[in-house]
Amino acid sequence: MSTLVDLPVFGLVLTLGAYLFAFWLHQRTGRPGVLSPVLVTTAIVATVLQLTGLPYAVYLEQVALLTMLLGPATVALALPLLRNGRALVGAAPAVTAVLVVGGVLSIGITVGAMMLLGAEDDVLLAALPRSVTSPVGLSIAEMLQASAPLAVVLTMVSGVLGAAVGPALLRFARVEDDRARGFAIGLTSHGIGTSRVLADSTVAGGWSSAAMVLNALVMTIVLPIVAALVTG
Repeated sequence: MSTLVDLPVFGLVLTLGAYLFAFWLHQRTGRPGVLSPVLVTTAIVATVLQLTGLPYAVYLEQVALLTMLLGPATVALALPLLRNGRALVGAAPAVTAVLVVGGVLSIGITVGAMMLLGAEDDVLLAALPRSVTSPVGLSIAEMLQASAPLAVVLTMVSGVLGAAVGPALLRFARVEDDRARGFAIGLTSHGIGTSRVLADSTVAGGWSSAAMVLNALVMTIVLPIVAALVTG
């Protein structure tokens, strides 16, 4: 087992195999939110790492190829944005209002929760980019001199939870418009949520992509200012 774990391709094969199984399970069970492929894959990989004792740093080296492809994959998710560009311009006032309200709520909840829990400044800074897609969130974390690994983990948790429970919450709230559903998911769950709704509707996927991209642009400007205010 030790020899197998130490193979340079072990982490890559483990991750791809776990995802293929998770995707099959998700499709076979009717695509429930709680069995999101990303969530199941994360659970499988974490369990295997714990059982084998493989250090996370070594695992990251083994999946460097997947990490490298994260940026292009995120850009690819933004392609549906082109198909909905005219509709977005036509709904500019509503889009702007949702971005502002969503951003204020996201930052307010994050800062409030961290302060209520007595988190240190470094944890608070790492949590701030949680609603921003991973490549951009990582850059923001580095800009804030926060823990990049912690920022990535919190971003992933936010994305997985949003993709898993977001669609159900929107149905419960009787939000039926694909544009509104997509924008809400993209604003809170970035790339992971976008890939989830894109499988249901290209319209929802396009609007989710738009929310993900616009939110990343806004947060890149806003979060350094917020960080200076809350930690200064």
